[in-house]
Amino acid sequence: MTLIKINTLLSFLLLSVFSLMGQATQSLKYSAFVNVNVLPMNGDGLMPNQTVVIKNGKIHKIGPAANVKVPKGAVQIDGEGRFLMPGLAEMHAHIPTPKDGDDTRVKEVLFLYLSQGVTTIRGMLGAPYHLGLREQAAAGSILSPRIYTSSPSVNGNSVQTVEEARTKVAQYKADGYDFLKIHPGLTMEVFNEVAATADKVGIPFAGHVPIQVGIERAIDAGYASIDHLDGLIEGLVPASADVAPDQNGFFGYNFTELADVNKLSKLVARAKSRAVWFVPTQTLMTRWFSPTKADIIGNEPEMKYMPSATLYQWRLNKNRMLENESYNVERWEKFVALRQKIMRNLHKSGVGLLLGSDAPQVYNVPGFSIHHEMQDMATAGIPNLAILHSGTANPAKFFRQAGEYGTIEKGAAADLLLLAANPIDDIANAKRQIGVMVAGQWLTKDVIEKRLAEIAARHSK
Repeated sequence: MTLIKINTLLSFLLLSVFSLMGQATQSLKYSAFVNVNVLPMNGDGLMPNQTVVIKNGKIHKIGPAANVKVPKGAVQIDGEGRFLMPGLAEMHAHIPTPKDGDDTRVKEVLFLYLSQGVTTIRGMLGAPYHLGLREQAAAGSILSPRIYTSSPSVNGNSVQTVEEARTKVAQYKADGYDFLKIHPGLTMEVFNEVAATADKVGIPFAGHVPIQVGIERAIDAGYASIDHLDGLIEGLVPASADVAPDQNGFFGYNFTELADVNKLSKLVARAKSRAVWFVPTQTLMTRWFSPTKADIIGNEPEMKYMPSATLYQWRLNKNRMLENESYNVERWEKFVALRQKIMRNLHKSGVGLLLGSDAPQVYNVPGFSIHHEMQDMATAGIPNLAILHSGTANPAKFFRQAGEYGTIEKGAAADLLLLAANPIDDIANAKRQIGVMVAGQWLTKDVIEKRLAEIAARHSK
């Protein structure tokens, strides 16, 4: 078969593969990326001039282009001068639920993730609806990233007693949620029962660190992941500071000048010994919590994919934050620098990092925000290869599914990004996408842009 260039593939392949309205798609039996540079993310280095054959949504064969025969009838995708890497994971995602039975926005958000190369999402505020959505995604009956979903929030209002902790944790396990989402407000007694019952029934827990619990107890309890670096700054404040823990502010912002970084190495070593992962969500701090004016950040091109009511609420939230008397630019700069130091220490100590941006939260548009997060990690001093691992191989390891996705190897899911340039050279190259493949379904840039235009048009009315 004659090699098909990406620009001509649109009319032949994509319009027959899936509906632009988000209908389910059928994977072709065979497709192949030909003569492509492969970034496998499994420990091997760059593999130049490879052919990667896809069969029924899985990676079927990889090898030098000169040696691998492309199956007859396979659609061939030109990879010359391009780079193929695994799809990215958004490990702190939020998934909407239908409004009055209308799931239009749900499908839009799922597509926004996919449009920017996110092929796996970990939903951090679950609901019964998400259990069914997860199964639809796994079956390929909807166009969606792979979905993991938390339980509904476990917090000081939803779980107030030991008995409630025992009952709800067992119920969430029975319901089939992938993990528990911990939010603030839990007392130490109730948290201890949550952790004990979770261990007993076999469901992980992750998320925030309640003030009464504190970072040391959270680590010792065996959080699967601690998100936002929550509790770490508070854990660096010496007892001699004599401050009330609940005066910590936004993820410890008010304690920035009190933090003793000499305490950091012991905390990090403690986390490593318990195999606790961290999801920094640094972009939440550099965008919403930054001194950048709402009118500036709110006019970025990606904002056109968000409902006007959401943008209005984001503007109110940001202005309210900037007007708070405790907020000032100098402290914010120190706060961000301290978090960057923590991130570098975690990385250098070998503690697992997971890529996550907390989308869609304030000014974090699904899919787009993951690239802001990658840039923030690079700015913090995390090497590009480590950043890529945090969003590819590491999530699969975290979920104990190494080799099933997140790497380019035989038998792994065909969740792939074809890029115009090498992201190891410059992390911004991860945005230079030629196309996205999810479970063997190939979405070219042209088709992605057309669907994005439809989403933008719907929200401009």
